[in-house]
Amino acid sequence: MKSIVINKFGEASEVFENIKQAIPVPKEGQVLINVLATSINPIDIHLRKGSMPALVPAFPAVLHGDVAGIVEEAGLNAGDFKRGDFVFGWVGGLGESGGALAELLVADYRLLAKAPKHISYKDVAAVPLVALTAYEAIFERANVQPGQKVLVYGGVGGVGHMGVQFAKLAGAQVYAVVSNDNDIAKVLSFGADHAINYNKESTEEFVQRFTGGEGFDVVFDTVGNQNLANSFQTVKPYGVVVTTIALTEADLTPIHLKAASFHVVFLVIPIAADIRDLKTRFGTNLKVIADWIEQGKLKIHVDPAEFNFDHIVAAHEYFESGKSKGKVVISK
Repeated sequence: MKSIVINKFGEASEVFENIKQAIPVPKEGQVLINVLATSINPIDIHLRKGSMPALVPAFPAVLHGDVAGIVEEAGLNAGDFKRGDFVFGWVGGLGESGGALAELLVADYRLLAKAPKHISYKDVAAVPLVALTAYEAIFERANVQPGQKVLVYGGVGGVGHMGVQFAKLAGAQVYAVVSNDNDIAKVLSFGADHAINYNKESTEEFVQRFTGGEGFDVVFDTVGNQNLANSFQTVKPYGVVVTTIALTEADLTPIHLKAASFHVVFLVIPIAADIRDLKTRFGTNLKVIADWIEQGKLKIHVDPAEFNFDHIVAAHEYFESGKSKGKVVISK
């Protein structure tokens, strides 16, 4: 089979290679998937560049965890999956798990769910990692409740636009932070009750305007790092901050003084550390997400640019340019 691999770390144009590999055979608890599409997430860039070398599969490494495809074969004890099933999931591309930049891949069945019906495989491929991350943040870490005020930083981003929609499904009042006025209509279309352009309104101003200075019940920060200080400032006493990016030193004094909770969501760990119950939760959560998509309760934000697997370098360069508006998908 054809695979796109890296044998070293670096820029996309320098490291991606096309090679032929043996067709993998599914072991117990695995399924063999004919890959139709994948999408790019920031973790894929970090792995390619070597900023997280301990997580990269052995060279030649096949990257990309998001996958949409058709089951070719199911191993023993692989749930109810069978040949011909249209499935999706976030399956690896890290640790000992090969990724989706190949014609075929084997995946742990617990990381998969049957894909939502009547949705293109390109749109389905854009869902798994961003939706699973936002689902864990909103429902499992923050435990958002009806009527709570939830602030989402990065409201039109991959994870952020799912976070806005999940918070709305939980019955919250949703406040989404964006970087320009052009994104206001978009984030409101995802269900946000209010949009905040951080270049036009200071943290102090919008906290005062929307909460009377008290702060938000939940802050979901998909920007992270230097923005953590803003998240700590905007949360209310005894509130909850959840971030997807905390790879920095940060002053936790505001969190301490507010007795607030602080959580990090990092979906790499269950796969890299083979934490089985957490892997099972991925599949379970994807089933819920698939149902919501079928019911029209979730919108999928996909960039209009089209890339196939022969254009992997161009796709990565486009993603890294910052010009993309929505998930960047690579498909057959």
